[in-house]
Amino acid sequence: MADPVSKIKPIEIPSLARSALGWPARILFPPVCAGCRRLVSRPGVLCGACWPKLRLLERPWCPVMGTPFTHNMGEGFLSAEAIADPPPFERARAAVAYSGVARQMVQGLKYQDRTDLAPWMAGWMARAGAELIAEADVVVPVPLHWRRFFRRRFNQSAELARAVSLLSGLPFAPSAVRRVKLTRQQVGLERAEREENVRAAFRVPAEAEIEIAGRRILLIDDVYTTGATVRAATKALKRGGAGAVDVLTFARVLPGDFRADESATI
Repeated sequence: MADPVSKIKPIEIPSLARSALGWPARILFPPVCAGCRRLVSRPGVLCGACWPKLRLLERPWCPVMGTPFTHNMGEGFLSAEAIADPPPFERARAAVAYSGVARQMVQGLKYQDRTDLAPWMAGWMARAGAELIAEADVVVPVPLHWRRFFRRRFNQSAELARAVSLLSGLPFAPSAVRRVKLTRQQVGLERAEREENVRAAFRVPAEAEIEIAGRRILLIDDVYTTGATVRAATKALKRGGAGAVDVLTFARVLPGDFRADESATI
């Protein structure tokens, strides 16, 4: 007869010790909802009230712009936006629609120093941009001008890009492109004004050209609104020698939803 004691799984002391050591941190810094900051079971999750307010962007979508279609339009079918105004980048993808709890998360990261949100937001980005990540050579964030960086102390796009780099194992090149023009905030600007605002705003420094020469760049930003910023950054990267550029953002203002006076859009 088999010894029943032999079937009992032994307790892993190191694991138990780690769990015990983690309790003080959980008491002092309990996990909160990434949207509304209610207490939740573990870090990086949404509460039951916030989850339904998050709209994940799913296929079918435009293969170029990543704009979701209401139904399958067939292989290779392009959105009106991609046909009427072809972008300088190859593909764009976003994890969620910029509304509801997604808006709160973006604003929390950008304006309330909630850098703890970046890894969880990057996880959703990695899911939405899996095909882009599979073909990318290096991860590059949309940069801030040094004066704005000095005031804000961090670049939200770089925080997301760093997290995507860690998740994917791709090299992280935060200095591959610089913002050389101190632009106005995009909030309150119409589409044409946004494009003019970021015209010639970016440049690849000579010492960074070797990092991007001939490579496929995964350009990271927090929100895709009209695309003016990532278009300008893409053009600079290509002038600097990049072979191709794909764009991955956490959120996307969907066509028809853009309003120039929308607070905290990019």
